[in-house]
Order: sequence, then C-alpha cells, then structure tokens
Amino acid sequence: MSIEHFINEIMPVPKDLFDEIKTNFEKIELKKGEKLVEQGRICKYLYFIEKGMGRSHFYNEKGKDITAWFFAENDVMTVVESFFQQKPGRYEIELLEDTVLYRISYNELQKLFDRYPLVERFGRLLSIKLLMDVADKLNAIQFHTAKERYEFLIKKYPNIAYRAPLGHIASYLGITQETLSRIRAQK
Repeated sequence: MSIEHFINEIMPVPKDLFDEIKTNFEKIELKKGEKLVEQGRICKYLYFIEKGMGRSHFYNEKGKDITAWFFAENDVMTVVESFFQQKPGRYEIELLEDTVLYRISYNELQKLFDRYPLVERFGRLLSIKLLMDVADKLNAIQFHTAKERYEFLIKKYPNIAYRAPLGHIASYLGITQETLSRIRAQK
C-alpha cells in the first residue's frame, strides 16, 4: 500500500492536496537494527512504513527490554506522547528489518495542520485510529488469555513469528518465552 492509499483509506483527500502533503514527506531507506528514537530523547518525526518492520520498546527499572508495539507495512510509527508533546519519551524505536519509510517532522506537520483544514481533520481521524489500536491492545492484554493475546497479534501481523525475535514477541504479549513456545507448539 502506498502512502496515498493509506491517507485515502482514513479520509479521501483531493489529488492536488495529496501532492502538496507528499512534498513534506522525506523517503528514507534504513537498515535492520537502526534506532530512529532513543529512550529519553524527543521523537521528531512521524513515519509511514512502506516496507519493513520496527518496534517500540523500553528498558524497565531492572533493565529488562520490554516491547510495547510492533509496526509493519502500512503502519504509522512514532513515539506518540513524545512526538505530539515534543518532550523526551520513554520509548525507543528500533528497526527489525531493512525498512523503507516516509517521514514528516513535527514542525512540517503542524504547518500542514494550520494551512489545510482537511489535513487537520485527517490528523484527528488518524489520532482516533491510533487510539483505537491502543484500546484494542489494552483490552487484549487485560481481558484475554496468553493464547488469545497471541492470536490477536497473529491476526494483526500474520507472519510476525518469522519477522521478529520470539523474545520481543513474548515481552509484547506480557508472557515468558517458554509460555510463547508452548502456545506456538499447540498450533
């Protein structure tokens, strides 16, 4: 899916406006293992993933690496609270594969919001979509068994087991790697 298709899925945008929006995005290609944001730093960009995969994670007080979110093709990727407040954040973003991204800076996005009411409306609708994604994950973690949480993840990212290390998947699900291995063996 292209960035144009992604935008138009959320809200149809006239072609001339999309062309103006796209000039504010920079296309970049990065390698597996690169960090886009480090813990305690300000997230300066909102990313759209054309190809590849990333994750947001943090290190808890014991130094354990906890995966908070996965991002793959056609996802928007950022450290939400850091990006929108322009304050240092708790999370890092790391690429799990070679990745092709489109990025827009916070300042450029704000200029588009100010200049085009349709873009501001798109931002509101995108925020609602992201909020619903967070609510879905929270509901899965709070109300579902470990097996149901794994099924939730597989539904969103069907081939994640081949794309992300099992330790990252287990920490995202809030389970041990051993529990994850048992669940996968039952499939």
